[in-house]
Amino acid sequence: MPWQELLSGVFNFHWEYLIMYAIGGVLIWLAIAKEYEPALLLPIGFGAILVNLPLEIVWSTAEGGTGILQTLYNSGIATELFPCLIFIGIGAMTDFRPLFQNPRMAFFGAAAQFGIFFTVLAVIGVAKILPSVDFASGGDPVQLFLHAAAIGIIGAADGPTSIVVAQHLAPKLLSPITVAAYSYMALVPIIQPPVIRMLTTKKERCIHMEYKDVEVKKSTLILFPVLVTILAAVIAPISAPLIGLLMFGNLIKESGVIERLSKTAQNELVNIVTILLGVSIGATMRYDQFLTFSTMAILLLGLVAFVFDTVGGVLFAKFLNLFTKKKINPMIGAAGISAFPMAARVVQRMAKEEDPYNFILMPAISANVSGQIGSVIAGGVVLSVAPVIASLIG
Repeated sequence: MPWQELLSGVFNFHWEYLIMYAIGGVLIWLAIAKEYEPALLLPIGFGAILVNLPLEIVWSTAEGGTGILQTLYNSGIATELFPCLIFIGIGAMTDFRPLFQNPRMAFFGAAAQFGIFFTVLAVIGVAKILPSVDFASGGDPVQLFLHAAAIGIIGAADGPTSIVVAQHLAPKLLSPITVAAYSYMALVPIIQPPVIRMLTTKKERCIHMEYKDVEVKKSTLILFPVLVTILAAVIAPISAPLIGLLMFGNLIKESGVIERLSKTAQNELVNIVTILLGVSIGATMRYDQFLTFSTMAILLLGLVAFVFDTVGGVLFAKFLNLFTKKKINPMIGAAGISAFPMAARVVQRMAKEEDPYNFILMPAISANVSGQIGSVIAGGVVLSVAPVIASLIG
């Protein structure tokens, strides 16, 4: 009957939709009212609303065919196209000069990945203590370990890397993992400060750091992305697509001969892919897959991952200070996560609050850009090592 078709949305409305609308609304509110990474949270929030409309009309057609959201997901997320493309833009926006001028900051990019490995153990522990939360592993210890590794990568603080790792190791958990990764990246200004204050004294937060503006040769800037790509592919071959395109974007910028392409990568490419990526991530938040105990546990463990990333970086800086004459401001360690440039800005803001004349932004940026490289390599290592360990468990 025509009137039944007219009211088909009413007859097929699930009360769970209201919860997903509220979650999407919170993400949109954070983007607009709080301006927490609006370029990401706004499309993710609206994507979550779109995919939970009655009859899933935006996900699939009325005839059961592929809808626009499913097309975006299949072509951009499932194939890992969007994460790789956005890395070209990120590379083109990244300046590695501060890292060259202060190479020891590279160690913080590694130390701040501690949250990944801590969270892997935490996931396994939660699954053992609470059997009802098995993270879609069905009680299989091999699957549990692979899913734990995928959840742990939230600690890379790197959305594209989280997508790639989850797609390989735990496709069923792609939605909560990517939502957690991008949401907590946006919430770094809220997550990190209390952790940093808990681990440091006011005197430590007031430590000034020298920064020498040393000229970096153009040949070094050009060789760096090439050598990093080769080295990363040798250490963790599966990371080559992400690290390679990140470095390719940086090479476009540093070559100086294709400024038009560099600007396109930094602006048009990043903007377009960010919109499509955000909506596609939101499209993974279908109520029947998202509203589970496992999802809630993953979101909490994602927060644990970010907290222990910060803990690892700060404690590593404090450890180095035991052996060095020129002290490092321990807050620099927190900037070693991949959330660029939010983490560096958080550290500088906290330093300025303690001492208006303390300027540690450039060392923080050095640690932050090293965290970008470190997160992708960590993701590659997880993808390479996790299946081997899982096979031993089996």
